[in-house]
Amino acid sequence: MLTSDDLAFFSVLTGSKSLAESARKLNVTPPAVTQRLRALEEKVGVRLIDRSGRHLRLTEEGSLVASHSVIVSDAIDSLAEALADREGAVRGHLRVAAPHGFGRIYVAPVVEAFSREHRSATATLQLSDHPTALVVDSYEVVVHIGASAHLDQVVTTLAPNRRILCASPHYLASAEPISTPADLARHRCLVVRENEEDVTLWRFKGSRQESATVRVNPAMSSNDGAVIRDWALAGQGIMMRSEWAVAEDLAEGRLRQVLPHWLLPSADIVAILGSRHGRSARTAAFLTMLRLSLKPLPWRARLAQTPGQ
Repeated sequence: MLTSDDLAFFSVLTGSKSLAESARKLNVTPPAVTQRLRALEEKVGVRLIDRSGRHLRLTEEGSLVASHSVIVSDAIDSLAEALADREGAVRGHLRVAAPHGFGRIYVAPVVEAFSREHRSATATLQLSDHPTALVVDSYEVVVHIGASAHLDQVVTTLAPNRRILCASPHYLASAEPISTPADLARHRCLVVRENEEDVTLWRFKGSRQESATVRVNPAMSSNDGAVIRDWALAGQGIMMRSEWAVAEDLAEGRLRQVLPHWLLPSADIVAILGSRHGRSARTAAFLTMLRLSLKPLPWRARLAQTPGQ
């Protein structure tokens, strides 16, 4: 008879590209994984995984076991969470995904604090260039910057975040003056191509609610925001970035804000909650800690120290 441990073991195999990867996830040796898989196949009397190629491939019977593994695993997790929630206990495994930069600076310390405070829970933080491209239901919390495309998911705002145009003092000193958005057409612009957004169409709102739209012709572009920041610091041109990412540079005078009286669309920090775990005690505890860590807003405090503010 198969046990829940057997199904949990097989779920790890089905989520891995190789037995070696499974061994790393299970913190055992590859021979130990091979031996346990062989014992599992002997128990059910059929071959579950084709190991003849470079990657693991499920047999028809393996696919059947895998699908039932998910059902049983979900049921066990749901029961454990329901019992823990009735006690108000924070247990189980917290899974969080976040963008690289923001996640490293603002989310990772909170995951560490959560783990220190709640010793009965474990935690995983997955940093990704595109956290929303991950399977959202595989995570309790997916931290995202800007509007979410997951309209069928529960989304909660964690903190406000403006977008800001900025450039180095060196670039601004040698370039033509910039008084309106239309002037940007004559300047070197740097853009981040992180997703499917039209990143070369910059939209502005003036102090009298007038609108302006500019199609910039990027002098340089990258899919990495840190690279764009480095180029801007080197005097290569004007970039649009989140205030959390440039607050320190603005406060230290390494960058200066361009067109401060024209507002760009905001890109608030939000949390997308996985449907199965969105209301668990551990998710609620983590979100509370994350929100508290962002009050008062650390980047607004730094921007208040910017010369001329």
